[in-house]
Amino acid sequence: MGGAQAAPVAAPAPVPSLDLNRYLGTWNQLAAVPQYFNLVCARDTQANYALDPQGNISVRNTCTTWTNTNNEIMGTATVNDRATGAQLHVSFPGVPTQDRLAGPTNYIVTALGPDYSWALVTNPERTSGFVLARAPMLDAAAWSRVRAEIVAAGQDPCLYLTSPSSGGRTDIVPLCTL
Repeated sequence: MGGAQAAPVAAPAPVPSLDLNRYLGTWNQLAAVPQYFNLVCARDTQANYALDPQGNISVRNTCTTWTNTNNEIMGTATVNDRATGAQLHVSFPGVPTQDRLAGPTNYIVTALGPDYSWALVTNPERTSGFVLARAPMLDAAAWSRVRAEIVAAGQDPCLYLTSPSSGGRTDIVPLCTL
């Protein structure tokens, strides 16, 4: 006798409309769900997005490592959802499972500050998450809004750890403790 199977959980909802031109530029990572590919980063983790000649988005992620050296990886993002523009596939050559230019959505912008001062990004499975901001820090009201948006996206703010940034936080603590 088989039990009832749970229905698959829908992916987090993207923002209704992402203005790609406003989203391009440099973002500071202020918190993240730890991932194997960013464990090398000790501080000042940034993502820089720009349009490339093919109409895709060039991705340049940088950080300062634990040994005080610079780390960089280059990739490409393609928009998978033309309706909102907020669901993308990000690829990085040589990175397992992320080495193809085209592919399933693995980057969803689920929340944005009204002035594009911060963004919340996750993947369909909710196993990754990034709090990005234009400045190296957010005020208490913005952090409160970010935590609420993490919960609204179906994630636990305690899984996000702050990312040290020059001019911002220098500690690594669960986001739920702020």
